[in-house]
Amino acid sequence: MRIIDTHCHIYPDKIAEKAAKATSDFYRIPGTHNGSTSVLIERGRAAGIDHFVINSVATTPAQVHAISVFIAAKVEEGKGIFTGLGSFHPDSDDIERDVDEIISAGLKGIKIHPDIQRFAVDDPRAMKLYEIIEGRLPILVHTGDNRYDYSNPDRVKRVLEAFPKLRMIGAHLGGWSIWESAGYELAKYENFTVDCSSSLYAITPGTAVDMIRLYGVDRVMFGTDYPLWDPVEEVERFNKLDLSEEEREKILYKNAEKFYNIKL
Repeated sequence: MRIIDTHCHIYPDKIAEKAAKATSDFYRIPGTHNGSTSVLIERGRAAGIDHFVINSVATTPAQVHAISVFIAAKVEEGKGIFTGLGSFHPDSDDIERDVDEIISAGLKGIKIHPDIQRFAVDDPRAMKLYEIIEGRLPILVHTGDNRYDYSNPDRVKRVLEAFPKLRMIGAHLGGWSIWESAGYELAKYENFTVDCSSSLYAITPGTAVDMIRLYGVDRVMFGTDYPLWDPVEEVERFNKLDLSEEEREKILYKNAEKFYNIKL
């Protein structure tokens, strides 16, 4: 069966190990890999993954441009195995310029991580971004954290209700560390899709299946959250879920094909 990994972080080789460690330290989870593109391809191929949606998170406004250039270059080098996402920083002095550059670079969406970037997902600066990209680009959002209130369901709901045509992917089944409560609050929003990255390690296979069916199988995509987790192990975790063949196909690749217009 074909597989699309919709949630992968990559970094330039010279900073990959440091960047990957910073993320694993943030979550107090020992990361498995260094965030380099070469290791992603190696481990992804070992897992049977055919295509990867790649991103990186801007921690300063200046990194938004640098990330667009870096991700676009990796997409070109990959010759069809990558779909790239741009980034956003709330302190940018020209959000429209940043979005135009992301589109011009051929990137297919934007990734934000409110908890690491330290801004609320419904901050007015972020709301300006959603206004600009609604109907133009989807946005992959880290959602949920029981330690903070940057991206929890009440805030996400305000965004989804204000921008009903915005296509948002809520990473980590819609709420990392608050999986079930997030699902009960967010599943009703039809413009909200989720990925299952950084979730299957912490919840039981039965709970994962319940969450998938709560959102609806058409609104769930597979993701590994590389380099935090190893692609081989994440595929093995997914394969333990009691899903039908049709459900597996949708989550592993068909939903992502449609969402990002990926041609395998």
